[in-house]
Amino acid sequence: MFKKLTFDFFKLLLFWILLFDFQRITFSLFHWRKFQSSTFFEWLQSFVFSLRLDLGMAGALCILPILFLSLKLISNKRWISLTFYSILVFEIILACLIHSGEINVYDEWNHKLTSRVFKHLSNPDEVFRTAPWSSTFWYIFFFCLEVFVAWKGMRWLFRLEPIRIPKHWSLRTLAFLGSFILFGGTSFILLRGGFQQIPLNINAAIYSTNPLNNDLSINSSYNFAKSYLLYNRTDIDEFMPKMDTLVSQQLVKELYTYPTQHNNYFLTTQKPNIVFVVLEGWSANAMGCLSDTKGATPNFDKLASEGLLFTNVRAASGTSEIGNSTIFSGFPAIPEVSITMQPEKHRKIRSINQELKKRGYTSSYLFGGDLKYGNIGGYLMDHGFDKVIDENNLPNIPRGKLNYYDPDLYRFFLKEIKQAKQPFLQCVFTGSSHAPYDHPKHGKQKFDGVEADYMNSIVYSDKAIGAFIRQAKKLPSYKNTLFIFVADHGHGTPFNESPHVGPFFRIPLLFWGEVIKPAYRKKKINTLGSQTDIAATLLYQLGIDSRNYPWSKDLMNPKVPEFALHTINKGYGWVTPKGNMTFQMQSNIYIEDLFDPKDRKAEIKKGNALLNEVYRYYKGL
Repeated sequence: MFKKLTFDFFKLLLFWILLFDFQRITFSLFHWRKFQSSTFFEWLQSFVFSLRLDLGMAGALCILPILFLSLKLISNKRWISLTFYSILVFEIILACLIHSGEINVYDEWNHKLTSRVFKHLSNPDEVFRTAPWSSTFWYIFFFCLEVFVAWKGMRWLFRLEPIRIPKHWSLRTLAFLGSFILFGGTSFILLRGGFQQIPLNINAAIYSTNPLNNDLSINSSYNFAKSYLLYNRTDIDEFMPKMDTLVSQQLVKELYTYPTQHNNYFLTTQKPNIVFVVLEGWSANAMGCLSDTKGATPNFDKLASEGLLFTNVRAASGTSEIGNSTIFSGFPAIPEVSITMQPEKHRKIRSINQELKKRGYTSSYLFGGDLKYGNIGGYLMDHGFDKVIDENNLPNIPRGKLNYYDPDLYRFFLKEIKQAKQPFLQCVFTGSSHAPYDHPKHGKQKFDGVEADYMNSIVYSDKAIGAFIRQAKKLPSYKNTLFIFVADHGHGTPFNESPHVGPFFRIPLLFWGEVIKPAYRKKKINTLGSQTDIAATLLYQLGIDSRNYPWSKDLMNPKVPEFALHTINKGYGWVTPKGNMTFQMQSNIYIEDLFDPKDRKAEIKKGNALLNEVYRYYKGL
């Protein structure tokens, strides 16, 4: 009796371990190109270092099935076996849904499936329009394959036959309670990782300096479950670097204390029209004027050679909704937090638009997709934009799955600019450089190999910029208009695919137009800064007080401290002229650390302090 139950319990654990390893094999085969930088031995190690997390997740998944296996010590009724199988099938489907989804998103996200998926699932129409048919096919294929293999394994390992049970109810109940306490307790201990003081976490599967190997090792179901719990948390205190409040406050005060007055005014007027072009996912590493990648952005490169180019600006995060709120509100990103999704908080911070409205500016924001994503539309409307336009307000013409093609979007935008009452703030958010990159293809594509689809979309988007500027020059308002080009976030490129390292976050920031003084045209500013600094930089040029933007610095100020804070998946990065690092808080590891040993402690301390104070500020909103 107990012998069979013990055997079934170990078979349950073995079943899950084998399924998890099979999932690793399917992931590796589908993404084999990405593993070329690893040796076969490094890849093989993932099957060893994964064991603790696999056992922990297996323990969690065994708790309910073992309950019904234990119930068979009370009764041999058929419904108990059926319930056992039903629970096991449900868990299999859930695990396979998570993993098949992860296989498909990994190319675009470059990290494991997390709670970020809930932002997309809240707008399912966007998911279906974004995903190319190939992704849908592979998702269904791997899901069916994994379920089929798991089903066969389940049928092979578990043939629940009637067992001998005690005659007396008291003995049956005692046998049931004893077995469930024993095996259920063992499952819980496996989930906890043992009796040690600190419970099991994903750090147990981390073994490589290559995030890809670690992602393969980390159990997908465990990671997703942990992410889901974090998604439902109201804060992330558990993971924040610990620091004395008075120390962090003093360090941040020092970071932001500098003489604010200077004479580096690059505008010919303090009341120009302003056009913001927010470029979807444009990475500095994809651009000729900012990297060694040549041929993708000739139109932007030409504009950069005529305007005022900031060469060392970092995005605050890796998502569009955070990028937009950072650009317009100068508010830093916080790991696992999208302030646009929290109206009760984002309404308490300011936006550039609100300052300009006081000076008689009209405003408009145009996007060719759905602004429900990340509640970007809600954020913009809450901050007083006169017009917020997305796909629901645009004419029905041929378009991509996710949004309108950039040339059409710019055509709509030119009409908005032409109709706008001056002075104006006109903003457009492009989309053709976002997956699924289904823009019209003409002739042979310029790039192939790693990130080819993305790079070719940049070529397409750049051509649209050239056409847009040629038409914008014909507008009556052109000579009094400042054009600001900035990316919402970075993206993987042929030279850097990883979203966990500093170069991924470097983005373009360009001020261009007839209102730029001749002395500042064709000039490059190499000061290190962030998207958060756009607000203070622009407002100073307009003669507007920027005290409502406490986290924003003026990049034209020769005395400005140089640093940038950005977030990664469950972590953050800190960049200064002395180096940079990225820290994964949940795993408690430095994915990148390029500071000189003599500077490392002091520099990282400053980054920790700023993150803590920004988070404290956020919680107080």
